[in-house]
Amino acid sequence: MKKEKEDVEKESPEEEKLYVSLRADSWADFAGQEKVKESLKTAIAAARARKESIDHILLYGPPGLGKTTLAHIIAGEMGVSIRPTSGPAIERAGDLAAILSNLEPFDILFIDEIHRLPKVVEETLYPAMEDYKLDIVVGKGPSARTLNLDLPRFTVIGATTRIGLLSAPLRDRFGVVHHLTFYSPEELSKMVKSAAAKLAVKIDGDSALELSLRARGTARIALKLLKRVRDFAQVKGDGNVNLETVEKALAVLEVDPLGLNEADRRYLSSLIHKHSGGPVGIETIASSISEDIGTVEEVIEPYLMQIGFIKRTPRGRQATESAYKHLNAHYPERFKQGGLL
Repeated sequence: MKKEKEDVEKESPEEEKLYVSLRADSWADFAGQEKVKESLKTAIAAARARKESIDHILLYGPPGLGKTTLAHIIAGEMGVSIRPTSGPAIERAGDLAAILSNLEPFDILFIDEIHRLPKVVEETLYPAMEDYKLDIVVGKGPSARTLNLDLPRFTVIGATTRIGLLSAPLRDRFGVVHHLTFYSPEELSKMVKSAAAKLAVKIDGDSALELSLRARGTARIALKLLKRVRDFAQVKGDGNVNLETVEKALAVLEVDPLGLNEADRRYLSSLIHKHSGGPVGIETIASSISEDIGTVEEVIEPYLMQIGFIKRTPRGRQATESAYKHLNAHYPERFKQGGLL
């Protein structure tokens, strides 16, 4: 399941490189998440005034909201280097030791998808985060011995889409914990305009807002849509992005005015037409639309719940009246009366 989930979200190297180039590199360019930014600014200012490393930071929330971008901005504001890695990439305690031993004082170690750290690596990280010490076992059997290495004071910034999978001991070692939320269309519109300027593409305010309305409250999706609209404008138009171009391009991409894509509509159609609106179990829905459960739970459902199209009940998923209206389907009287089959 995990393998399939990763394939769904995996981008080509060219796509990822372009996305990175469009990321905000300062607080001024990073729109939204105002409370998170204010808290981080205060922590950074305090650390710099005391000439200390900033406390360990944990950022969590749905994918595509800017956790990696924030980590790089923090490093820039602190004036230190950042070493990015990911939970699955650190397979052994020795891998972690190699990374930590090469850090300079106050450097930042950014661990994406930190909930996927192997248990043995996680346990090695505890004393490193808390006491800035690293215990390494050299050799095997009776001749084995432990080396105690002193580490420079550094900061771990962890990012995760599933904070519930983090063990309590690891979670408790983060002094700063922030939840990133979905963006408003106005905030996304600012990001789109900034990214368009970097791409040397002209886009008016109405077009940027329309594109943002279909981005599911997610920065990464907004930037992806901008790149696809730019391609459409270059091939089908004069290279400039206007409202007509946005609507035509997103129609080709099958992204409707609420940001729902083909997979979302298949989910809703299956729930409403094949399962009478629910309640129905997640396994049944996933099977009926030929998707794995991980993709349904982590990619499709979060936004549908955010906009109030589905709800989770003790008996399973159930479509709301808004979902029926969106698909132009008749809303059953049994739901209006609060009843279930």
